[in-house]
Amino acid sequence: MFGVNMPSTRRDLGNFGESAARSHLVRAGYTILVSNWRCRIGEIDLVVHQGDQIVFVEVRTRRAGGPVPPEESLSPAKLRRLRDLADAYMVEAKLHAHTPCRIDLIAIDIDRAGRIARLEHIVNAVEG
Repeated sequence: MFGVNMPSTRRDLGNFGESAARSHLVRAGYTILVSNWRCRIGEIDLVVHQGDQIVFVEVRTRRAGGPVPPEESLSPAKLRRLRDLADAYMVEAKLHAHTPCRIDLIAIDIDRAGRIARLEHIVNAVEG
């Protein structure tokens, strides 16, 4: 399914990665609730459900061999924003404050042929 052409723009690369992440999550038994949820402070790539947990998923896609692996590309400011976005989603969705939730990261490397060289799902990647 993936690997026809190398995504040409940064946006195409991100869309490609998010599509791959959605497919991975569905195969792993997650239920996709929302893609690209937005509010005034930013965007959550994917909001999914697994068991009794709401899972907020940040997808980081990079071309393989780049200077920084996708999982290392999250700045402290982005980590704080992800926590704030998760809180904002919980409020907007009217979910109880004690609803189990976590923030995962899906790191994807794309090779020169446009194929997924690596997809790593890091559970509970963002603490707090």
